[in-house]
Amino acid sequence: MGRVFSGVQPTGNLHLGNYLGAIKNFVSLQNNHECIYCVVDMHAITVKQDPKILKNNILEVAASFIAAGINPEKSIIFAQSQVSAHAELAWIFNCVARLGWLNRMTQFKEKAGKNRENASAGLYTYPVLMAADILAYHATHVPVGDDQRQHLELARDIAQKFNNDFNIDYFPITEPVIMGAATRVMSLRDGKNKMSKSDVSDYSRLNLTDSIDDISNKIRKAKTDPLPLPDLDALDDKENFKEEIINSRAEAVNLLNIYSALSNETTKKVVEKFVGKQFSDFKKELNEVAVETLAPITKEMRKLLEDKTYLTGIIKDGGNRANIIAQPIITKVKDIVGLY
Repeated sequence: MGRVFSGVQPTGNLHLGNYLGAIKNFVSLQNNHECIYCVVDMHAITVKQDPKILKNNILEVAASFIAAGINPEKSIIFAQSQVSAHAELAWIFNCVARLGWLNRMTQFKEKAGKNRENASAGLYTYPVLMAADILAYHATHVPVGDDQRQHLELARDIAQKFNNDFNIDYFPITEPVIMGAATRVMSLRDGKNKMSKSDVSDYSRLNLTDSIDDISNKIRKAKTDPLPLPDLDALDDKENFKEEIINSRAEAVNLLNIYSALSNETTKKVVEKFVGKQFSDFKKELNEVAVETLAPITKEMRKLLEDKTYLTGIIKDGGNRANIIAQPIITKVKDIVGLY
């Protein structure tokens, strides 16, 4: 049984993309793996945060984990900043990673945009801290979305270079776990852009705190196209949507993928179910499955957030358990490198 590590940023407004791309998969993985799930608050401060809001957002992520079905007695739920090994190992990895590797990271370019010179050094070295997050626990598997594949490749490169530099087979070469039909959930208003909390339109996303009426209104107003829903010719040999269909009918593909992920039905089965139908009929069924899945999570999250003492206790206990795993690893790393 491998060890799984993954994390979610406490940046507020958790949405359907966070759930389908990450949290839902966390729940299924805990059945057959040792799982460590982290609220990556140190990653969050690579951009400016309001400290009070950040503290509340950390609790919100922990609540979303538990409400979705992660068992805090079975899996470890904690905040990244509780375990000093993350920061210590990140510095050592900063001295292993090469500037050329970091210069190729597309997410930094996207997030920094035209203000690259004003971006924090932390944002630039974000992928190195992510490598430390994973390798501080010798995680063998990491569930990641498509947008994080490049960062995981960097973590693998750092592990390999560390092992080579010190002539020791110490860090595992972590494997990505890509799960489900909706590993990259797109905006409800623009199927070519990722669903994001930063989008100015709240109708672009389904928030995990949305009411049933909110969900229904957003799905009803979700952007579509004038054609009937696609048939099986839209799928390739692996039963995924063909690239030309993704490009020409982005909104249709996005909504069908969301239905597939929420209903746990294959893409092929979903396409067969709705082939030739109008979006008005499809949206009614998409709304039903969205409400059925998300409403219980929202209800449980709200209940949990009313008991901050309980959530704080879960995080504190998780931090202690995470430390027990990470401290021997960072101690060994220091010895390998020649540090006290």
